[in-house]
Amino acid sequence: MHSKVLKFNLTMLTIQSFTFNGFAENTYLLVNNKKQCWIIDPGMYDATETAYLDQYIADNCLQPQAVINTHTHIDHIFGVQAMMDKYKIPFGIHEKDQPVLAGAVGAAMLFGFKLGAAPKPTFFVREEESLMLGDDEIDVRFTPGHSPGSVSFYYAPGKWVVSGDALFQGSIGRTDLPGGNFDTLINAIRTQLFTLPEETTVYSGHGPATTIGNEKMYNPFLQG
Repeated sequence: MHSKVLKFNLTMLTIQSFTFNGFAENTYLLVNNKKQCWIIDPGMYDATETAYLDQYIADNCLQPQAVINTHTHIDHIFGVQAMMDKYKIPFGIHEKDQPVLAGAVGAAMLFGFKLGAAPKPTFFVREEESLMLGDDEIDVRFTPGHSPGSVSFYYAPGKWVVSGDALFQGSIGRTDLPGGNFDTLINAIRTQLFTLPEETTVYSGHGPATTIGNEKMYNPFLQG
């Protein structure tokens, strides 16, 4: 079931947050001033949640351009195929997350969820490259450790980053799932996220937003 919708007004792009499915996963819409949008990590599990996001898109006259995922654990991909089918848009992930995506049906069963088939990516995003949503440039940062192909999306003009499940308020992503590695994740956070300005807002895959400065100072996993 869906919960609150948060809207943050930013410099050029706006970002809307929705919370879906039994994992309380954060799905994001990135929207430019032409109403073009990306759907990041669509986690809608059932028809009610999907209809809720569709209605938001329709009410705001948005034009979805792509589904782009930070990673492919089941709670972040439940709604991918529905978005691809309805809006006839491509689906992008980092190539190194393909094994995680390939195991999604089995993972869903393990956690008591149903997933008929895993969606198939139509393009790959790569670290240290820029993606364009209209005239707006978003940097891709490689942040593996929670999964082998996790990436984060950094938008410098708006001073924010979508971190997926790499970094949370006061915590980090779990590393005990297949392809996870604690040391890899800590290194990725330190080199790819903690090098961002401290005022950078972090929009995570679960839970509330935080800032880079706050996590540097208080996150117990990243002290010392």
